[in-house]
Amino acid sequence: MLVGLDIRDILIIDHAEILFTNGLNVLTGETGAGKSILLDSLGFVLGWRGKTEIVRPGADFGEVSVWFELKDDHPVRKILDDNNVPWEGELLIRRVINVDGRKTAWINGRRAPRDLLIRISTLLVEIHGQHDDKGLLDQRSHIRLLDMFAGNSTQRERVKEAWKKLKKAKKEYQDEQKKLSDFDAEESFIQHSLDELKRLDPKVGEEQELDTKRRMMQSAEKIKDDVLKAQSAVGGNGAESLILDAMRWIETASGKSDGPFDEALASLSRASTELGEAVRIIEGLVELLDFDGYELEVLEERLFEIRGLARKHKIAPDQLPQFKAELADKIEEFSFGAEKLSSLENQIKECDSEYNVAASKLNESRRIAGDKLDKLVTAELPFLKMEDAHFETNIRPAPSSADGCDEVSFLVSTNKGTAKGPIGKIASGGELSRFLLALKVCLTRDYSSVTMIFDEIDRGIGGATADAVGRRLVRLSQNAQILTVTHSPQVAALGDAHFQVSKSTNSISTITEVTTLHGDTRVEEIARMISGDKITAAAINAAATLVAGR
Repeated sequence: MLVGLDIRDILIIDHAEILFTNGLNVLTGETGAGKSILLDSLGFVLGWRGKTEIVRPGADFGEVSVWFELKDDHPVRKILDDNNVPWEGELLIRRVINVDGRKTAWINGRRAPRDLLIRISTLLVEIHGQHDDKGLLDQRSHIRLLDMFAGNSTQRERVKEAWKKLKKAKKEYQDEQKKLSDFDAEESFIQHSLDELKRLDPKVGEEQELDTKRRMMQSAEKIKDDVLKAQSAVGGNGAESLILDAMRWIETASGKSDGPFDEALASLSRASTELGEAVRIIEGLVELLDFDGYELEVLEERLFEIRGLARKHKIAPDQLPQFKAELADKIEEFSFGAEKLSSLENQIKECDSEYNVAASKLNESRRIAGDKLDKLVTAELPFLKMEDAHFETNIRPAPSSADGCDEVSFLVSTNKGTAKGPIGKIASGGELSRFLLALKVCLTRDYSSVTMIFDEIDRGIGGATADAVGRRLVRLSQNAQILTVTHSPQVAALGDAHFQVSKSTNSISTITEVTTLHGDTRVEEIARMISGDKITAAAINAAATLVAGR
């Protein structure tokens, strides 16, 4: 239940606090007094989009607070728990807007993003504005209203998920068809490229290795003499032989006398080992440089072929082995293309069957609910002074979609002997409002967790019809807390709580105030609604009669 609303420095409201009650709460006041500001303020604190420049002139910021009493099993509780918002017996939402438009919100003292406000507020408050009945003119809303009445949320979700799976399966089939078509167009090229790569069989790093050998071969004549001289200097009778001689001389000396010969021998031994490795490497260089022109020709042919294939496929030479593997995988994959298409066709059939079953169950539920809704709404209409009106939910086959295979439209007749037609074409403005109210009465039988707000739903009607609308609002308030902005004295007299919105002006500013009315002040306000600014004794008596008859 919505317990209270506190508004500070919003538009022409300096400060206003309203404490609501369970049942039917009515707000009255002259046109322009600021009733819409109350609803705008409520929408602001709940995170709904609206005006941005709402800070009262002269103030640095405006703020709105709203608080609710909720049952422990209210669905908002789970959202609060999931977002680590503390629960202290009531829900307090506060939102501030600075003059520069920046907004900040808190839920039970914890900073909260706007999307969290939206998730929570949709479970707390439902506002029906002055032109909300025009939503009935949009046939697309009819299927949503019917499903709401039927409690089809789970079945709708099943249809939606089945539709998504079916669309996904069809897309996969189309994508596979395109891949096969593209492959058919390129098959010869892919196979030829794979054959080339298999024949060449390039290795990672091979291009760099061949390039290094080629450069060395090309420089062989210039460096071969130097390498041979180096081989002569270290091998044979060169440095290697001299080190071995030195080792023998030191060993001979160590046998003739005690002395520090071990370190010299160890050093010479290491030098001999290192020199032996150098000899081996230099011999390898000599062998490498010992080639004929044919070897260079063969090497260059392979090197150029590797580079040519890399350029052809616009990749680096070292990527050729991986590219070869990818082509082989592609050939293998498309060899099973027909088999995969067949599998995807079966998948589409399965998804289509799943969708049709879900859509059929949803259709059945809609038809049962439609019959029930027709009886309930038609039964409500006499109480709204529409004794000869009838309401019918028309369900026709429609192309498959995420909403199922149904097209739903509300048909009405407003007079005896007239054919039913679309509600937007048959009903007048006042009749639309009453059809909407009848629907809401029927749709909100189990809507106890939501506060419903009606903004001038009784416009364009008066007298007995307005009284009938008010009494249906009373009935609606037995299952849900109701707030209604009204210009009808009949509706105002039926409220469990009555709030007057008034505007006063001084030399500096205009201020809107909200007053809770009781007893004589309430009778006086209803009398004003009956007779205008000049309140007569007859109006006072009529107002008192209306209040007494609630």
